[in-house]
Amino acid sequence: MNYFDAVVLGIVEGLTEFLPVSSTGHLTIAEKALGLDVADPAVTAYTAVIQMGAIAAVVVYFFKDIWNIARAWVLGLVKPEYRGQLDHRMGWYVIVGSIPVGVVGFLLKDLIKGDLRSLWVVAIALIGWSAVMWLAERSARQARSERDLGMTDAIVVGVFQVVSLVPGVSRSGATISGGLFRGLDRVTATKLSFFLSIPALVAAGLFELKDLGGDIGVGQVVVGTVVAFVVAYAAVAWLLRFVAGHSIAWFVPYRLALGVLLVALLATNTISAT
Repeated sequence: MNYFDAVVLGIVEGLTEFLPVSSTGHLTIAEKALGLDVADPAVTAYTAVIQMGAIAAVVVYFFKDIWNIARAWVLGLVKPEYRGQLDHRMGWYVIVGSIPVGVVGFLLKDLIKGDLRSLWVVAIALIGWSAVMWLAERSARQARSERDLGMTDAIVVGVFQVVSLVPGVSRSGATISGGLFRGLDRVTATKLSFFLSIPALVAAGLFELKDLGGDIGVGQVVVGTVVAFVVAYAAVAWLLRFVAGHSIAWFVPYRLALGVLLVALLATNTISAT
């Protein structure tokens, strides 16, 4: 992997991590286009590690919110008067909502890093989950705001996040859809999606650190992470403004087009699945 590859993958990661189009799917496609071995554990580890740049963007963008949540959660452990506050409850929502993806991701780590890295999986997931996103918007009542969040919402959205372990589904596409099915407004569903991404992606990045090596040096990791941070920050700011007035179904045509294109390329042996 050279520095050009690192910049390209950083841009793809930052742009697609929080948009409902699947970062893993796009990274797999980008790796194939760059001539990288998608089955190489070091390449898989690299894409997981540079996600830390995208997560840093979320932390910086929502720093005040995250600080208030962390502070209220800690104080609520010893001071009962904090326990009814939204920030304290949000701390528990993020913790509990992150458990499903952590458990399933650990138990199925070999499958996720192996057979699921196929472009056939990416293509089918891009097409299939588009239908779920469309249904989520069709059924969306958007009657509940952030102050209406409950533990059931966190658990349901956390379970939806598990589905995003399949490349092509999209973590944000899955979690925002889950929030919409629960009747949350899009901005609330999107913010919850962002908050739930922090433990999941940090854990994934730290877990994969041990597999970095080969032709991937520290310089490429730093470049990819920094580029991912800058691009992801812009993507987060844009997405929050976008969902305030637009349906996530706007992303469905792009997902379908990319999925169909992949199927055509794979079916004609223009590109290989792995």
